[in-house]
Formats: sequence, structure tokens, C-alpha cells
Amino acid sequence: MGRGKIEIKRIENTTSRQVTFCKRRNGLLKKAYELSVLCEAEIALIVFSSRGRLYEYASNSTRSTIDRYRKACASASGSAPAIDVNSPQYFQQESAKLRHQIQSLQNANRHLMGESIGNLTLKELKNLENRLEKGISRIRSKKHELLFAEIEYMQKLEADLQSENMYLRAKVADVERLALAPAPPPASGGAELEALPTFDARSYYHHQVNMLQEAAAASSSRYSQAPSRQDQEAAPATTALHLGYEMRGPNAN
Repeated sequence: MGRGKIEIKRIENTTSRQVTFCKRRNGLLKKAYELSVLCEAEIALIVFSSRGRLYEYASNSTRSTIDRYRKACASASGSAPAIDVNSPQYFQQESAKLRHQIQSLQNANRHLMGESIGNLTLKELKNLENRLEKGISRIRSKKHELLFAEIEYMQKLEADLQSENMYLRAKVADVERLALAPAPPPASGGAELEALPTFDARSYYHHQVNMLQEAAAASSSRYSQAPSRQDQEAAPATTALHLGYEMRGPNAN
């Protein structure tokens, strides 16, 4: 059972269209290769996809095949033959084209500056006026956009500076208030410690020496004033003690 006839029209489904393109492109490249091998034909095949991607096949060289095609078209139409891209004549023609383009651009620039407009027609002057008005409107729009952005930036900078100024004013007020406040009284414990006399080792040593000298003098004077043995015998026989009883001597009755 053979395949049904396919209607040749654009495939609406994106996926199906991409699949069909890949299949038929590969088949086309295969047929071109087979034709060039079987029949010794010079083939150059160029394919651009819908996304702009290039696919090509050439049995010899794509550029040489295109040059050969141009020469064939020129000879068939009776016009001048195509010039080789590597010949000096080709470069002369290209330089002449570039000089003409430069001249046209310079004239257009002078017209925009309001110079050399004496030879322009009314239609050309209107077109020039419209171009100038469009250019001026775009320039003004860009200028206003930059001005608004600059104003917004300056406003933000002003707000930041004001907030910083307020913060610095508050800090200065705090410093001034602390400078004008009276000093707090010293703590009681610190005053007592400061009132204590300092220890002087030299005075303490002299004081101890004086005390020892006075004690030695007192003991020597006591021994010098002690009564003799006869005086002790003449003394009363009884000696009262602080213990609450009396001790009698040998001569006591």
C-alpha cells in the first residue's frame, strides 16, 4: 500500500515543520552528492533555514561555482562578463563604488548642517526637514531622560547628606552636654583609703629603738634601787599576796 499524496503547503505545527525540514534537507544534500558523482556535474547547493542557519554542499567550491554562474549569466544576457575578484579591475571598481558612497554621505551630512541646499528640490527639502525633526525629537527625549536621572540622583544625595548632618548635630549636642555636666563626687571608700597615713619604715625603726632604750634604762634603775639583805630581813615578815592568803617568815610567831 503506497503512501498518500501530501498536500504541498506550509506546515503550521512548528515541531512537524522542523522535522520535515531536517529530513528533506538531508535527502536534498544526498541527491546533490549522488548527481555530482554519477554524472560528474558541478553542483553548488545553498540552503538557509527559517532561523537563518546556513547549509551548503559543493562538488568543487561554492564560490567558484557562483563565479562560473555569473559569467554564464553575463554571456547569455550579452552584458559585460563578470570580473574576477582577484583582478586589479575588480578592485578599481570597488574603490570607485566606495568613493561614490563617501561622497554621498558627505553631501547628506552637509545638508543636515544646512549647507549646500540650493540645488535641492521641494520634496528633498521636506524629506530633510522631517529627518531633522525626528532627530531633534530623539535628541530631546534622550536629554530629558538624562536630566531626570541626574535630578533623581541629586535628590537622593541631598536626603543622604541631610540625614548625615542631623546625626552629626546630635553627636555634637551630646558631647557639649557631657562637657557642661558637673563632675561626680568621689566614692567614700576611696576617700578613706586616701586619708590613711603612709607607712614609713625609717620612723617605725627609730620608734622601736627608742622603746628598747627606755625599757633598758627602766630595768637598770630598778636593779640599782633594790633593797639589801638586811633591809629584807628588817622588813615585815609577812608578805601579802594577791592569791588571798599570807606567807610568814621564819621569825614570825
